[in-house]
Amino acid sequence: MAKPSVPPLVRQLTADPLGLGSAARSRRSRELTARTQTADRVVQSVCPYCAVGCGQKVYVKDEKVVQIEGDPDSPVSRGRLCPKGAASEGLVNSPLRETKVKYRRPHGTEWEDLSLEDATDMVADRFIAARRDTWEDENADGQRLNRTLGIAFLGGATLDSEENYLIKKFFTAAGAVSIENQARI
Repeated sequence: MAKPSVPPLVRQLTADPLGLGSAARSRRSRELTARTQTADRVVQSVCPYCAVGCGQKVYVKDEKVVQIEGDPDSPVSRGRLCPKGAASEGLVNSPLRETKVKYRRPHGTEWEDLSLEDATDMVADRFIAARRDTWEDENADGQRLNRTLGIAFLGGATLDSEENYLIKKFFTAAGAVSIENQARI
Protein backbone atom coordinates (compact mmCIF):
# COMPACT_ATOMS: atom_id res chain seq x y z
CA MET A 1 0.00 0.00 0.00
CA ALA A 2 1.36 3.44 -0.98
CA LYS A 3 2.25 5.89 1.73
CA PRO A 4 -0.26 8.78 1.79
CA SER A 5 1.17 12.01 0.45
CA VAL A 6 1.45 15.01 2.74
CA PRO A 7 -0.54 17.96 1.36
CA PRO A 8 1.66 20.81 0.08
CA LEU A 9 0.26 23.33 2.57
CA VAL A 10 1.14 21.09 5.52
CA ARG A 11 4.56 20.41 3.99
CA GLN A 12 5.21 24.14 3.63
CA LEU A 13 4.08 25.00 7.15
CA THR A 14 6.14 22.24 8.74
CA ALA A 15 9.19 21.86 6.49
CA ASP A 16 9.51 25.20 4.68
CA PRO A 17 7.78 27.98 6.63
CA LEU A 18 9.68 30.69 4.72
CA GLY A 19 8.57 29.29 1.34
CA LEU A 20 12.10 28.90 -0.03
CA GLY A 21 11.19 25.95 -2.24
CA SER A 22 11.76 22.63 -0.52
CA ALA A 23 8.06 22.25 0.30
CA ALA A 24 7.06 22.75 -3.31
CA ARG A 25 9.39 20.05 -4.67
CA SER A 26 7.92 16.62 -5.21
CA ARG A 27 9.92 13.40 -5.04
CA ARG A 28 9.92 13.30 -8.86
CA SER A 29 11.19 16.87 -9.21
CA ARG A 30 14.04 16.13 -6.76
CA GLU A 31 15.13 13.23 -8.99
CA LEU A 32 15.17 15.26 -12.22
CA THR A 33 18.44 16.44 -13.79
CA ALA A 34 18.69 19.59 -15.89
CA ARG A 35 19.47 19.13 -19.60
CA THR A 36 22.22 21.70 -19.20
CA GLN A 37 24.03 19.46 -16.67
CA THR A 38 24.06 16.42 -18.95
CA ALA A 39 25.21 18.23 -22.12
CA ASP A 40 28.43 17.06 -23.78
CA ARG A 41 29.43 20.60 -24.71
CA VAL A 42 28.24 24.20 -24.75
CA VAL A 43 28.56 26.29 -27.91
CA GLN A 44 28.42 30.10 -27.97
CA SER A 45 25.99 31.42 -30.57
CA VAL A 46 23.84 34.39 -31.53
CA CYS A 47 20.04 34.31 -31.71
CA PRO A 48 18.86 34.03 -35.34
CA TYR A 49 15.61 35.97 -35.04
CA CYS A 50 16.43 39.68 -35.22
CA ALA A 51 19.32 42.07 -35.64
CA VAL A 52 19.80 42.68 -31.90
CA GLY A 53 22.35 39.88 -31.69
CA CYS A 54 21.52 38.39 -28.28
CA GLY A 55 24.11 35.88 -27.08
CA GLN A 56 23.05 32.28 -26.66
CA LYS A 57 24.53 29.22 -25.02
CA VAL A 58 23.65 26.14 -27.05
CA TYR A 59 23.80 22.89 -25.07
CA VAL A 60 24.63 19.85 -27.20
CA LYS A 61 24.35 16.17 -26.25
CA ASP A 62 25.10 13.36 -28.72
CA GLU A 63 25.45 16.00 -31.49
CA LYS A 64 21.85 17.19 -30.92
CA VAL A 65 20.80 20.55 -29.49
CA VAL A 66 19.06 19.84 -26.18
CA GLN A 67 18.72 23.35 -24.72
CA ILE A 68 19.34 26.99 -25.66
CA GLU A 69 19.65 29.68 -23.01
CA GLY A 70 20.75 33.29 -22.84
CA ASP A 71 24.46 33.93 -22.43
CA PRO A 72 25.12 35.92 -19.24
CA ASP A 73 28.50 37.03 -20.68
CA SER A 74 26.84 38.70 -23.68
CA PRO A 75 27.15 42.50 -23.47
CA VAL A 76 24.06 42.78 -25.68
CA SER A 77 21.53 40.66 -23.80
CA ARG A 78 23.28 39.89 -20.46
CA GLY A 79 21.73 36.42 -20.33
CA ARG A 80 18.22 37.38 -21.38
CA LEU A 81 16.29 36.15 -24.40
CA CYS A 82 12.94 37.23 -25.76
CA PRO A 83 10.24 34.56 -26.14
CA LYS A 84 11.30 33.81 -29.72
CA GLY A 85 14.97 33.52 -28.78
CA ALA A 86 14.13 31.34 -25.81
CA ALA A 87 12.16 29.02 -28.11
CA SER A 88 14.90 28.75 -30.75
CA GLU A 89 15.64 25.15 -29.68
CA GLY A 90 12.26 24.33 -31.23
CA LEU A 91 13.38 25.97 -34.48
CA VAL A 92 16.50 23.80 -34.58
CA ASN A 93 14.80 20.51 -33.68
CA SER A 94 11.41 20.94 -35.36
CA PRO A 95 10.40 17.91 -37.45
CA LEU A 96 8.89 20.44 -39.91
CA ARG A 97 12.22 22.20 -40.51
CA GLU A 98 13.35 22.11 -44.14
CA THR A 99 16.98 21.09 -44.45
CA LYS A 100 17.18 20.89 -48.24
CA VAL A 101 16.78 23.44 -51.00
CA LYS A 102 13.31 23.08 -52.51
CA TYR A 103 12.58 24.09 -56.11
CA ARG A 104 9.40 24.07 -58.17
CA ARG A 105 9.97 24.46 -61.89
CA PRO A 106 7.88 26.96 -63.87
CA HIS A 107 4.36 25.53 -64.36
CA GLY A 108 5.34 22.61 -62.12
CA THR A 109 3.09 21.17 -59.45
CA GLU A 110 5.66 19.36 -57.31
CA TRP A 111 8.65 20.50 -55.28
CA GLU A 112 11.99 18.84 -55.94
CA ASP A 113 15.19 18.79 -53.92
CA LEU A 114 18.21 20.63 -55.31
CA SER A 115 21.76 20.67 -54.11
CA LEU A 116 22.92 23.94 -52.58
CA GLU A 117 25.50 24.28 -55.37
CA ASP A 118 22.85 23.93 -58.11
CA ALA A 119 20.55 26.41 -56.39
CA THR A 120 23.39 28.92 -55.94
CA ASP A 121 24.34 28.58 -59.61
CA MET A 122 20.70 29.15 -60.66
CA VAL A 123 20.48 32.33 -58.56
CA ALA A 124 23.82 33.61 -59.92
CA ASP A 125 22.83 32.88 -63.53
CA ARG A 126 19.49 34.69 -63.12
CA PHE A 127 21.14 37.63 -61.37
CA ILE A 128 23.70 38.05 -64.17
CA ALA A 129 21.02 37.69 -66.88
CA ALA A 130 18.70 40.23 -65.21
CA ARG A 131 21.56 42.72 -64.86
CA ARG A 132 22.67 42.22 -68.47
CA ASP A 133 19.14 42.42 -69.92
CA THR A 134 18.06 45.53 -67.98
CA TRP A 135 21.31 47.53 -67.85
CA GLU A 136 20.99 51.25 -68.65
CA ASP A 137 24.21 53.08 -69.62
CA GLU A 138 22.52 56.42 -70.12
CA ASN A 139 19.09 58.00 -70.47
CA ALA A 140 17.55 59.59 -73.58
CA ASP A 141 19.31 62.93 -72.82
CA GLY A 142 22.73 61.26 -72.74
CA GLN A 143 23.12 61.48 -68.95
CA ARG A 144 25.20 58.63 -67.56
CA LEU A 145 23.13 56.21 -65.45
CA ASN A 146 25.10 52.96 -65.04
CA ARG A 147 22.20 51.22 -63.35
CA THR A 148 19.71 48.41 -63.58
CA LEU A 149 16.08 48.46 -62.54
CA GLY A 150 15.88 44.69 -63.04
CA ILE A 151 17.47 43.85 -59.68
CA ALA A 152 16.23 44.79 -56.25
CA PHE A 153 17.05 43.69 -52.73
CA LEU A 154 14.87 43.56 -49.64
CA GLY A 155 16.80 42.73 -46.48
CA GLY A 156 15.40 41.38 -43.25
CA ALA A 157 15.82 42.23 -39.60
CA THR A 158 17.77 39.04 -38.91
CA LEU A 159 20.76 40.58 -40.65
CA ASP A 160 23.17 42.58 -38.54
CA SER A 161 24.61 45.98 -39.44
CA GLU A 162 27.78 44.52 -40.97
CA GLU A 163 25.84 42.14 -43.24
CA ASN A 164 23.51 44.94 -44.35
CA TYR A 165 26.53 47.17 -45.06
CA LEU A 166 28.12 44.52 -47.30
CA ILE A 167 24.82 43.78 -49.06
CA LYS A 168 24.31 47.50 -49.74
CA LYS A 169 27.84 47.77 -51.15
CA PHE A 170 27.42 44.68 -53.34
CA PHE A 171 24.06 45.65 -54.84
CA THR A 172 25.15 49.26 -55.38
CA ALA A 173 28.28 48.03 -57.19
CA ALA A 174 26.07 45.75 -59.30
CA GLY A 175 24.06 48.82 -60.36
CA ALA A 176 20.88 48.15 -58.40
CA VAL A 177 18.85 51.17 -57.36
CA SER A 178 16.14 49.50 -55.29
CA ILE A 179 17.86 48.42 -52.09
CA GLU A 180 15.71 48.36 -48.97
CA ASN A 181 15.37 46.73 -45.58
CA GLN A 182 12.12 45.62 -43.97
CA ALA A 183 13.08 47.49 -40.79
CA ARG A 184 12.39 50.75 -42.66
CA ILE A 185 9.15 49.65 -44.28
